[in-house]
Amino acid sequence: MLDQMEHLMAQMDTLSLLVGVALLSVETLWDLIRWHRPGQRLLESLASLSTQIPYVAGELLFTTAAVFVYFTVYELVTPVTIPVTLGTVILALIVADFVYYWEHRVAHEVRLLWVSHAVHHSAREMNTAVAFRFGIFESPWAALVHLPLVLIGFHPLVVFAGQVAVLAYQTWIHTELIGRLGPLERIFNTPSNHRVHHGCDAKYLDKNYGGILIVWDRIFGTYQAEEERPRYGLARDFDSVNPLKVWFSEFPALFRDLAAARSLSEGFGYLFRRPGWRPPAARRGLSEAPRRS
Repeated sequence: MLDQMEHLMAQMDTLSLLVGVALLSVETLWDLIRWHRPGQRLLESLASLSTQIPYVAGELLFTTAAVFVYFTVYELVTPVTIPVTLGTVILALIVADFVYYWEHRVAHEVRLLWVSHAVHHSAREMNTAVAFRFGIFESPWAALVHLPLVLIGFHPLVVFAGQVAVLAYQTWIHTELIGRLGPLERIFNTPSNHRVHHGCDAKYLDKNYGGILIVWDRIFGTYQAEEERPRYGLARDFDSVNPLKVWFSEFPALFRDLAAARSLSEGFGYLFRRPGWRPPAARRGLSEAPRRS
């Protein structure tokens, strides 16, 4: 069964890439037929795909470290192991999807995590290339929050497979080609549900965190149906397609705030409170900045 898990992960990666290439090709052709800003959308797509350069470089390091930690914990710390069967693999996928909801939600609520995740949200155009738009430090956060699955007994390969499946699923939902899907909208994360997540309109901010299932958002009060077409991207003025600016868009502001911090508590606030947080003295007479600052 474990050999099959490794093979399955490789297949999911391949399928995700093939689906992504197919959808992006159709989107590009449709842009040309409509002549809908094809040049700008192409530059935005290239900026999105360029994030794979630092992301994959970091992934090689972080994944190697995660594999070592997961297997060490599983062999030396995990008190009771869960047998690897079809049923437990399905259970692990559901649990991994639940963990992803909180991983994703916290990445929006803690600035230190947001500075990396903001890369994924900085695109003003929505197409499948955005599915491959990642910040360099997202992998270690994902590895950390999924570690408890190993501690409760799931085999590391099963945990990795769950993470891969949740991310691979999301390839097809970064598109405007597919409209609403009826009853499926109530259960699954769909293109319509995920377009909301990428909207920077006030009503859409910090909604629809789910990976495969959207039921977590319904349970925890973060669901929002798509109504009018979202305005995509960051709430602040960011429209660059320069790869370096896209990769590190939020870091300069964080460094400036840390340099200006007048105490350890202010520094802590800038790192671990919501994006846009300011100390009381700085907020006198000012409203707090939007969360996606």
